[in-house]
Amino acid sequence: MNENEFTVRLKQRLLIEFKKQDRSGVYGFTQRSMAYNSNRIEGSTLTEKQTASMFETGTFYTDDTDVIFRSKDIEEMNGHFKMFNYMIKHMDEPLSSELIKGMHKNLKEGVFEDLANGYAVGDWKKRENRVSDISVALPERVPELINDLILDFNSNANITLRDIAAFHAGFESIHPFQDGNGRVGRMIILKQCLDNNMIPVIIRDENKSEYYRCLNKAQHMHDYDGLVRYFEKEQEYYKSNTIKMLYSYEELKEASYENDEPDEEYEYIPNI
Repeated sequence: MNENEFTVRLKQRLLIEFKKQDRSGVYGFTQRSMAYNSNRIEGSTLTEKQTASMFETGTFYTDDTDVIFRSKDIEEMNGHFKMFNYMIKHMDEPLSSELIKGMHKNLKEGVFEDLANGYAVGDWKKRENRVSDISVALPERVPELINDLILDFNSNANITLRDIAAFHAGFESIHPFQDGNGRVGRMIILKQCLDNNMIPVIIRDENKSEYYRCLNKAQHMHDYDGLVRYFEKEQEYYKSNTIKMLYSYEELKEASYENDEPDEEYEYIPNI
């Protein structure tokens, strides 16, 4: 099956399993993968096992009774689950400022620390912030820059992975929220892939050094080749881990047989 066939089937299953709250298939796998990895990249201490337990039962435990967890990690994990569901509900809708703000609201509205600090939740940042060696946008410029970024992306009739990489680099350079920019940005990548029938890109924590290196080059030099290649690697990983959740054994066997067949019939003519 080609990329388009795979993604169409994936979107159908995501919607069916989401509506039924079936957490044993591709919906559960994608939810857990996104939540664990995206939060872990930002410093969460929760493990994959604890993430799965929170998603499936609303509880988790630890084998080490001396371990202390940050309440923020738990609040943001629950917020990430909500943000993913919000994205699923708005799948195939055009990307917009309001949709992005909605993602942030679902991620952050239950995080006490952000509320106590007076961070804008579900809205653009109100105070200047700084990120590493990137000159991010001032608060007063965010609405205009985000609108321009979205308009440029949505005006493209044939979206490629390079366009998604360029959007991500631009979004993270603007850094429109007080906190949560990376997690919202990575959720936007997932939405853009699904909306354009591309295999999802889920940034894994174990590859975050490569991700940040490629992202930094894209931001400073507008060189997106490395980020695109990295995205392709994550696409292959996602497909290999979900294909058996989407297709039956018989379908996969048939597809494998068809791929082994010659492209066209030919007549054998012996040498004389």
